[in-house]
Amino acid sequence: MNAGKSTALLQVAHNYEERGHAVRIFTAQLDDRYGRGHVTSRLGPQRAAELFNEASDFLALFLADGVVRPGVACILVDEAQFLSKAQVGQLHELAHLHNLPVICYGLRTDFRGELFPGSAMLLALADEMDEMKTICDCGRKATMNMRVGADNRRVTEGEQVEIGGNARYRAVCGRCFRQAN
Repeated sequence: MNAGKSTALLQVAHNYEERGHAVRIFTAQLDDRYGRGHVTSRLGPQRAAELFNEASDFLALFLADGVVRPGVACILVDEAQFLSKAQVGQLHELAHLHNLPVICYGLRTDFRGELFPGSAMLLALADEMDEMKTICDCGRKATMNMRVGADNRRVTEGEQVEIGGNARYRAVCGRCFRQAN
């Protein structure tokens, strides 16, 4: 959280398009923090994106008779932690068997410190991984996402997915994550 993932995605899209290459941008349908169908940076930039959900089939979207449909130079995915394992496999296939670059941005772990299923598969299959860093309130590198309640105290139980921004989550270091109430 707060590391600049969406900002980086928007910059990559701009770089491709500035050179005349088309991109397709996807974000999770369930993420409604800034309205559905947009990738939004906390810095302000926003642009429309296609939505994916558990039923989305990336192979069907990009292949016709086993060949990549023309006109797309890169697939960009925001909130990639919400991809299913099968969807990550489809994107991996598009990248490796069809030479269509795929760049995914998302969280590694949830508020309990457990991998999201999509993130686990991305970690397993990714050719390259760049960690985007942010800092904890204490000044250390933040590596965990802590869910907080209305009382601003750490929440340790609940559904893995609960959409929320800075009012519900804080990026913290491992020590602050473990020491929190």
